Amino acid sequence: MSVTYDDSVGVEVSSDSFWEVGNYKRTVKRIEDGHRLCSDLMNCLHERARIEKAYAQQLTEWARRWRQLVDKGPQYGTVEKAWVAVMSEAEKVSELHLEVKASLMNEDFEKIKNWQKEAFHKQMMGGFKETKEAEDGFRKAQKPWAKKLKEVEAAKKAYHTACKEEKLAISRETNSKADPSLNPEQLKKLQDKVEKSKQDVLKTKEKYEKSLKELGQGTPQYMEGMEQVFEQCQQFEEKRLRFFREVLLEVQKHLDLSNVASYKNIYRDLEQNIKAADAVEDLRWFRANHGPGMSMNWPQFEDWSADLNRTLSRREKKKTADGVTLTGINQTGDQALQSKPSSVSSYEKTQSYPTDWSDDESNNPFSSTDANGDSNPFDEDTPSGTEVRVRALYDYEGQEHDELSFKAGDELTKIEDEDEQGWCKGRLDNGQVGLYPANYVEAIQ
Repeated sequence: MSVTYDDSVGVEVSSDSFWEVGNYKRTVKRIEDGHRLCSDLMNCLHERARIEKAYAQQLTEWARRWRQLVDKGPQYGTVEKAWVAVMSEAEKVSELHLEVKASLMNEDFEKIKNWQKEAFHKQMMGGFKETKEAEDGFRKAQKPWAKKLKEVEAAKKAYHTACKEEKLAISRETNSKADPSLNPEQLKKLQDKVEKSKQDVLKTKEKYEKSLKELGQGTPQYMEGMEQVFEQCQQFEEKRLRFFREVLLEVQKHLDLSNVASYKNIYRDLEQNIKAADAVEDLRWFRANHGPGMSMNWPQFEDWSADLNRTLSRREKKKTADGVTLTGINQTGDQALQSKPSSVSSYEKTQSYPTDWSDDESNNPFSSTDANGDSNPFDEDTPSGTEVRVRALYDYEGQEHDELSFKAGDELTKIEDEDEQGWCKGRLDNGQVGLYPANYVEAIQ
């Protein structure tokens, strides 16, 4: 009949030393902890990858939103380019953080996952093969010594019990001498009890000392066996520690963008774009396009023509001029080089910058009347061209107060043709009038 021996049963652990029976379990547990730590590190990198992705998305969204706001805002010239360069920096940095996310998941995460699978082998009954091998090794090395230790503990207990009995027998014998009621036969029994207890003390002491000696003789072999198994566990743990160090160094390389050449180039280019901003150049451009540097059709003497029944209004002359207006003129020479790029917002396109002293016909009803008084001083407010019904192809949300908003499929009325910037003037069915992108609608056949 085989008996399963548990070396931790019946032995009182007196200290926290590794050599105490059963205390090797901490070393065995370290193997299981190693598997869990691999999973923890993978979860750690997975969370960081999610953070990198979210940050990249936030940068991209921020750059897109502010690029639109700057493009449609009143800022102009080289300072506008410098401002937009900040959004370009965000877009490029976003790409780098997406690369960091990909490296963490595709390289570091997968590397840990594969190493964990190769280092730890799960058993059908639960646990890991490596844990069971270590447990069996320690148990085998400790079993003979633990058995002798149990014998020592039993001999020690028997010896201490004999000493207690001896002390009690001597005390009884001493007390009996002062008791006259006891007969000689009773006194003789007490004396015999003392002698027997003394012999028991000697026997148990001899056995206790003998078991201690045997335990001491087996201790070197016990220590050697335990050291051997412990060293195997140390080697296994050393592989894990070195692997973690290697992986963390790879993680550091992936996270450290300061050593990435393209990252340095991003901020070098940003600095160059910002330093290229020239206030003098921007002021010169504004003067030429919106200030005193603009061309002007100054009033000149005009002969009366029979073909005309009234004098052209100032606004009609502005429209019929060969590409020359108060808000957008064809420049030549240095003025042409200073022109603002084509990305102009509806805010800028609608600025006509009227002045208080304008003698436009809306303010001066006498400037367009002829001798017969046939002309209408309010003709200039009549929309140019024929009104056309159009249908929206895409959703559009007005960015300025003078822009229309509509959904794909909505119908509206075009009341002015497309201008040179690609904008039309229209009217919604609710009566609201404003600007909208010409390429967002199509004519209804």
